[in-house]
Amino acid sequence: MTSRGATLALCLAAALIGASSASAAAPPPVHAPFSYQIGGAFSPEPGVAIVDRDRHDSPAAGAYNVCYINAFQSQADEHRWWLSHHRSLLLFRHRHAVNDGEWNEQLLDTSTARKRAALGRIIGNWMAGCAKAGFNAVEPDNLDSWSRSQGALTVHDNLAFAARLTKRAHALGLAIAQKNAAEISARGRRLGFDFAIAEECQAYSECASYTRVYGDHVIEIEYPDNGGRAGFTKACNARGSQISIVYRDRDVLPAGRRGHLEQHCPAS
Repeated sequence: MTSRGATLALCLAAALIGASSASAAAPPPVHAPFSYQIGGAFSPEPGVAIVDRDRHDSPAAGAYNVCYINAFQSQADEHRWWLSHHRSLLLFRHRHAVNDGEWNEQLLDTSTARKRAALGRIIGNWMAGCAKAGFNAVEPDNLDSWSRSQGALTVHDNLAFAARLTKRAHALGLAIAQKNAAEISARGRRLGFDFAIAEECQAYSECASYTRVYGDHVIEIEYPDNGGRAGFTKACNARGSQISIVYRDRDVLPAGRRGHLEQHCPAS
């Protein structure tokens, strides 16, 4: 007779397999020029096939469009909204806000099933807005927020919330990206992520952690302040004929703004 523990394990495995196969949404085309526009929308260069924009912006005509959502932290310009409407869903430790100091964003509290359900309703509604606007996929950012949580969150908390997000995205007909967190790529794929968006994987020598799991369905972003042009060139030489790679300014400024940078690997 199968033990209760074994039965639960089999049910979980079946659920994960179902989650990963349930999506009818196609991931972005592989090895296609990619424009990362989360800092402000602008007209893509000729030949760009994938455009990633903030959920408040409209999709780009004629491209595969990815909708950026800050799903695990409070966007700086939305923090007052979170405080006013959902303070209990922000992360505090010993009554002090737990923040991502680099971006001035407070972490969202994924530590309990009740809070994950409440957050899922909010983020799920944002995803529905992306689908209604005509986006093809969503990019829920800051999956790795547990690493900045001062021990208040665990990887399991965030993976449980990620499972909720993948299910919601697929129900809406959207593909969904694993954003960063190379160390949990295999688990992320089993949860149902369809492709990966990897920042600075060349600089951190972790690109293979994504490609082993997602194959060519990886979008790589490198920055001048971590690896620089030499790192971008190495990335293009190593993977530029298989996956999408873009060299972008850290603030992802729109075209026309001083400091804007967006370059793609040379055509092979």
